[in-house]
Amino acid sequence: MKFSMKMKKQVFTSVLAVAVVFVSSAKMIDLVTEIPVPEISGTPVPIQLTNLEPLQQTAPVMQVPEGTVNLASGKPVTSSDDWPLIGDLEYITDGDKETGEGYYVELLPELQWVQIDLEAPSTIYGIWMWHFHAQRRAYHDVIIQVSDDPTFENGVTTVYNNDFDNSAGMGTGADLPYIETNFGKLVDARGVKGQYVRLYSDGNTTNDSNHYIEVEVFGATN
Repeated sequence: MKFSMKMKKQVFTSVLAVAVVFVSSAKMIDLVTEIPVPEISGTPVPIQLTNLEPLQQTAPVMQVPEGTVNLASGKPVTSSDDWPLIGDLEYITDGDKETGEGYYVELLPELQWVQIDLEAPSTIYGIWMWHFHAQRRAYHDVIIQVSDDPTFENGVTTVYNNDFDNSAGMGTGADLPYIETNFGKLVDARGVKGQYVRLYSDGNTTNDSNHYIEVEVFGATN
């Protein structure tokens, strides 16, 4: 039996309508995670940035489809710095968000990245990250990218970029620098698809080093 162009169009329209109904009927829930206890210590260093986001006073809120999970939990982490100055890369996906010694990784100065392998193609709704938050500081050139290519040479999607002067050489970002708190930073990834998540930074307003405590990637395996 041959289908006319009109019949094919009707079938396509019907399938598309069913898909739209399915997506729109998906139950949305608040994304929640464990928030670490605030621990502020040391002498604060003035933050010499004029384009900062307001200080986060409460946990960020966004909605995700029901069934969304932290895909990064326990997943392997690699980095541009193979030998961190402090800590181990596995800390970044171990679930511990405290800010004391033994909970954070310190990488070399200048632009560095950490990369999480989700170990399967995935749909990503949110990325929640914690840098060092025991002192008020802002990290420079925070950029988050997603790809199916572990080398990030092809098919790269940038979901966050607060590099306001293109000093990292990956384009000027529209996102604002922010002050680290125990609430972390939650980024809406808008359902981007990919297996690898790479996060950049280039020192901070206190010193030139790069620090990570935890990164959670919320989504679903394709």
